[in-house]
Amino acid sequence: MLTCFASTLFSGQPTFTLSEEESKHAVRVLRLPPGAPVTLVDGRGTVYAATIADANPKRCALLIQSQLFIAPRPYYTHVAVAPTKNLDRMEWLVEKAVEVGIERLTFLRCARSERRELKLERLEKIAISALKQSGQAYLPQLDELIDFEKFVPGLTPETTFIAHLEAGERTALSQVAGVGPGCCVLIGPEGDFSPAEIELALSRGIRPVTLGASRLRTETAALAAVFTAHIARE
Repeated sequence: MLTCFASTLFSGQPTFTLSEEESKHAVRVLRLPPGAPVTLVDGRGTVYAATIADANPKRCALLIQSQLFIAPRPYYTHVAVAPTKNLDRMEWLVEKAVEVGIERLTFLRCARSERRELKLERLEKIAISALKQSGQAYLPQLDELIDFEKFVPGLTPETTFIAHLEAGERTALSQVAGVGPGCCVLIGPEGDFSPAEIELALSRGIRPVTLGASRLRTETAALAAVFTAHIARE
């Protein structure tokens, strides 16, 4: 069954018109006729069962049959990561993190960052596609690129952790990620956080953690943090 994203659908609305891109996919590519079932997700917890009322390849109209609200997870996962120079690796991260389930993804501009600018439009489309493919009900918040120094002061230290590679005592994320109502994990660029950035985080009460013995790529570390946070809550 086709799953579509409905960013402007409201409760009680009997019909909905798909975007031109979604309409073309449904009518021209999949050749769905009137009466064919379609699932709509709004990214805010509501899933709608619908049928095609008008198979127009530019403005495919759907008739809403029923709706189901799915409660959010009682635990949030927030990862803040320095994007890599190769954007494909960030696209992979967004796709997989949405499939696993993440509430918020923030992009950091760090002292050793290779990428200093980032446009979210492409990443948002990938997130929506992953949402539809995986059957998730909630679209995560994607934050614009922000300087590390500006981002850290607004964090809650009790539920925030920094995964760095400098020497020193660190706790396994799996041991602390499931303690509070959620967690935020900071992941640095390929060259790691700078000593000054690590000191800033620690001075704010943010605790250092490890994701295991292996030295992971930035995007792999970020996804590992998402997996670990989920496993810690099971």
